[in-house]
Amino acid sequence: MDVKIEASWKEKLINEFEKDYFIKLTDFLKEEYKTKTIYPTGSLIFNAFEKCTFEQVKVVILGQDPYHGTGEANGLCFSVNDGIRIPPSLRNIFKEINDDIGKEIPKSGNLERWANQGVFLLNATLTVVKDTPGSHQKKGWEEFTDAVIKKISDEKEGVVFMLWGKYAHEKGKVIDDKKHLVLKAPHPSPLAKGFNGTKHFSQANQYLSDKLQKEIEW
Repeated sequence: MDVKIEASWKEKLINEFEKDYFIKLTDFLKEEYKTKTIYPTGSLIFNAFEKCTFEQVKVVILGQDPYHGTGEANGLCFSVNDGIRIPPSLRNIFKEINDDIGKEIPKSGNLERWANQGVFLLNATLTVVKDTPGSHQKKGWEEFTDAVIKKISDEKEGVVFMLWGKYAHEKGKVIDDKKHLVLKAPHPSPLAKGFNGTKHFSQANQYLSDKLQKEIEW
């Protein structure tokens, strides 16, 4: 089965694409894209993989669902395109970065600049129906993204995993925390409490620096 995904990831995940669950997921998505408005657009489903190759991955941030509002989802978790209002969770993330390392809060919520530096911005579910959060959960995406996380954990060393909220904590069970740094916090949503003050961004950079890797310019 031919899946349009960046070459390094394709090589790592080729076996997943042949599994029954992924074939069923593909058939399901074809029908959904034909009959409903689905975000992100088809060409951006694997954008997180496109913008950050397997070799580049230094930090993994795990989201749950793509944004479900018009023009918001761009295939990178927590990220929105230039010109789109910054969502509340991302505003909180920027505020924490400002408090933690003093970086000015940006005008744009487009996180491609992080991805280009090796921050893999992965949603657990890669598609969603317009205005219907959670609509593509339990269709196969979670199994696929578990395999992606496990592949990173198994085949790389010294990666920083940022797991925010209970859902991400659960999904992180496949990560080997003896060879990676796993940072856990409440979700950055304003509805949750306790995200601000966790200092994940300075901790991540200190860890990368200790491993003689270039720090992320958050």
